[in-house]
Amino acid sequence: GILVVLLSCYSSAAFAEFTQVVAKIKPSIVGVGLHTPTSRPQNILRGSGFVIGDGSLIVTNDHVLPTILDEDLLQQVAVFTGSGKKAKVRMAEIVARSSFYDLAVLKISGPKMSAMTLADDKFSPDGSYIAFTGFPIGTVLGLYPVTHRGMIASITPTVVPVPSAGQISLKMLKSMRNPYLVYQLDATAYPGNSGSAMYDMKSGEVLGVINKVFVQETKEAVISKPSGITYAIPVKYLREVLKEHKITL
Repeated sequence: GILVVLLSCYSSAAFAEFTQVVAKIKPSIVGVGLHTPTSRPQNILRGSGFVIGDGSLIVTNDHVLPTILDEDLLQQVAVFTGSGKKAKVRMAEIVARSSFYDLAVLKISGPKMSAMTLADDKFSPDGSYIAFTGFPIGTVLGLYPVTHRGMIASITPTVVPVPSAGQISLKMLKSMRNPYLVYQLDATAYPGNSGSAMYDMKSGEVLGVINKVFVQETKEAVISKPSGITYAIPVKYLREVLKEHKITL
């Protein structure tokens, strides 16, 4: 009886702590997409992102951004902020992108936003409890951030061996020359979650960036039906991209 009471006290305290962490990080979560003033709809959400540094830098996945913007249509990369139906659209400039790590950094002008804190470069061990917040199914009804939780299931290379050479894509060939380690998560993300911050459930520090599409396509080429496994790019590689582009936090 005493053990049950103690466990229930612990779980409710942990839950209360986590609700505070989510409330603190939600203002740092943004949508990332395109603004085309001449089109209907003008705004299209392509993924999620989060604020770092001085409150003007946004991190997302590189594949969330278009390869080319249509200048004739005055197309621009946009960041969607706020919540509900009162979401604001802010134009953004791409200041760094890495197709290798599938990471990108945007800069927004105007008022600074609340920023998330990056964890150190050490890998968090298997079994660490994590969460991520983003926009799994887009913004049909407005901008409502959604939080998922899970744990780090494994730290694994970006590529896996395939049974036959015919199954090796160009993307895999590139990665096989220089694989890097990613987090494999025991949690389900959706395409709209690409670019979401994956953070420590207790501290709210960013451990990695959710990658729903790029890594999964490479790692799961041998699986006929893609699984619900989710991957995240560790924060140490984000720091490498920032350093390469001389961006200081």
